[in-house]
Amino acid sequence: MDARMPEDDADNAEASSTLAERTYLQLREDIITVKLAPGTLLRETDLMRRLDVGRTPVREALLRLQRDGFVDVNGRRGTSVSTIDISDLSAIYEARARIESWATRLAAERLREPERREAQGLIAELAAFANPPELEPLLALDRRIHRFIYRAAKNSYLFDTLDHYHNLSLRILHVATRRFPELMTGLDKVLQEQTLMLEAVCRGDGETAERIALHHVLSFEQDVRKII
Repeated sequence: MDARMPEDDADNAEASSTLAERTYLQLREDIITVKLAPGTLLRETDLMRRLDVGRTPVREALLRLQRDGFVDVNGRRGTSVSTIDISDLSAIYEARARIESWATRLAAERLREPERREAQGLIAELAAFANPPELEPLLALDRRIHRFIYRAAKNSYLFDTLDHYHNLSLRILHVATRRFPELMTGLDKVLQEQTLMLEAVCRGDGETAERIALHHVLSFEQDVRKII
């Protein structure tokens, strides 16, 4: 018996999955960048209108966001953006530190020539930043650099784990820099450390790359801890 899905049904299922993925990514980005602030009530009808999608993609996206820790579901209050405890940033950075530094060593050891050129391009972008750098463009580039490292490590389990932790910490960071503007004074140090780390990765120097990545994560966590 041919158990294959009819072609029209398969196309519809793929389109629905793609729409749900886009809905999830858009909502996740709005939550990370605090366009949807912690505690915001998420009504399905409002999201459907805002994102111009149907109910099914919205529900699938909200389920994924709940699993990721970005959304809370309360029987009485409904679905809302999860609240933030700034002190959670320390716990997340603690989890990231050793895993991310190890991934950076792997990236240095497994780097291929096209990736080396990509890293050199990122170094050039860092060098082009004004001093002091603006927060939003720097966070966007920092995110691209971290994702490049995760990808260059060539371990999908590491990528998924670190990308999730980084998204969680980035949302808290967006909130923290709004509450504590003094955090922005150390952004020039981020530029220097990211440059040194990428240069070590380009050389294939795994030991140095790992050490810089570990210091980069832990030192920023310590700066946050001093303020909060």
